[in-house]
Amino acid sequence: MSGLVWPSAPVPTEDGDVWRWELPTVHDASRVRMDLRARLAHPSLAARSTEDAREGLLLVFEELSSNALRHGGGAVQAQIVAMPTGWLIRLTDGSPDAPPRPAIDRDPAFGGMGLPMVAQLSVDYGWCSEPGRKHVWARLPSGLAAAAAVPRPRSSSGPAA
Repeated sequence: MSGLVWPSAPVPTEDGDVWRWELPTVHDASRVRMDLRARLAHPSLAARSTEDAREGLLLVFEELSSNALRHGGGAVQAQIVAMPTGWLIRLTDGSPDAPPRPAIDRDPAFGGMGLPMVAQLSVDYGWCSEPGRKHVWARLPSGLAAAAAVPRPRSSSGPAA
């Protein structure tokens, strides 16, 4: 990720299945992550995404939710829009004047690697604020376009009988 700040950009508007959760405490993030994992295991979603993409979404949820709970304050809310092309994840907290700050040149042993990881897994990301609320968001791919682009090995023995 280039630059020292998380980019300021409005939350995109996407159509899809909308999932919402309230996260009053850090313990709720674990409960919601389990619910999210169960939703992602549904055959209709599994057919529309790769396992790596689903694991990426779980990682991004974990990072953004823990940041919102630790650094944001207020009532934390999570929303994921499941689309055919991937997901839009948004975490909202009560600190509109505290933008996400990726750790730069920090020893990884002291943490702070979450936002750069979110940036690597996402096709787009940003944050914005409104009176009393901050929204941090990321758009993640389903992984299918990348999987389709990988050439598959061909059998040299011809078609199976």
